[in-house]
Amino acid sequence: MATQGNDWLGLTKETTLEPEIPICDPHHHFWEYRPEPVAYQRYLLQELADDINSGHNVRSTVFLEARSSYRTDGPEEMRPVGEVEFVEALAAASASGQYGPGRPAAAIMGHADLKLAGHVGRVLEALQAASPNRFRGIRHNVTWSPDPELENRETEGILADPGFREGARILASKGLCLDVMLSFPQMPQLADFAKAVPDLSIILNHIGGLSRVGIYANRDTEVTAAWRDGVAAVAACPNVTVKLGGMGMPRMGFDWHTRATPIGSEELAESMSPWMSYCIEKFGPDRSMFESNFPPDKVSFSYNVMYNAFKLLSKGYSDSERAAMFHGTATRVYRIKD
Repeated sequence: MATQGNDWLGLTKETTLEPEIPICDPHHHFWEYRPEPVAYQRYLLQELADDINSGHNVRSTVFLEARSSYRTDGPEEMRPVGEVEFVEALAAASASGQYGPGRPAAAIMGHADLKLAGHVGRVLEALQAASPNRFRGIRHNVTWSPDPELENRETEGILADPGFREGARILASKGLCLDVMLSFPQMPQLADFAKAVPDLSIILNHIGGLSRVGIYANRDTEVTAAWRDGVAAVAACPNVTVKLGGMGMPRMGFDWHTRATPIGSEELAESMSPWMSYCIEKFGPDRSMFESNFPPDKVSFSYNVMYNAFKLLSKGYSDSERAAMFHGTATRVYRIKD
């Protein structure tokens, strides 16, 4: 993976487009230290502030679980509570305004293991107690793939597991939502799951977990067809929304992170548009939201260039449709007032 960092990103500079448009960034992470070979091993308030204050009108953000700052002792199932405690403290610190006018982590998505079934309720209660005003739900990464280049985070077929579904119903009963990361061939399974828990608000991450590397490399015709079918199946479920982003991750297969000079927004918009436009066509702007997925996507482009690209590729939509995708959908789904 690329490790160029901020100096490399600085080689491509652009004027911010339409800086007045309000933005809620519905997907980023925090971590004190990441041992994996990633470009951004530390990403905390100052690093986020440098990005969201780089020109665009980012009013609020949503933190997504990253297996960071877990408790180191106590019951295994309760250890993710440490991450929400950690992020709640960061969000409280940002409320002073010293990191800019936006509200980092205005909503917090933690983690609880839905396979706990009927026992997941006590974990959710602990997460809620750790962040009474910002906790909105959990992400459960269900990625399973035969590709050895992808990290399997769950067992095959987990979305059909009765215990997992029982846990999901408890999540829904508490008025909480579920972010889902998966591998794109799992999208039909997610559609079946969404129909089984129609009262649960589900957010599909990163345009449905596209992958064009490893066993999926050089198979674009086949991969694209399967991905499109999966997106259409999930979009038919009214309780699912989609995040438009994640395409800077190397698994997406665009190799922008390998360039001598970072990609600019016009080329980036052109490259992203076929994929994102298809998602918007199927889900509609009211169930679509542009996301940064920083810092993972930061290996490929800067925050300013990325949101410039989102603005360019959305030019053909109405003002109200764009307002939904940049701000309204996210603030509604995550219950953010700004």
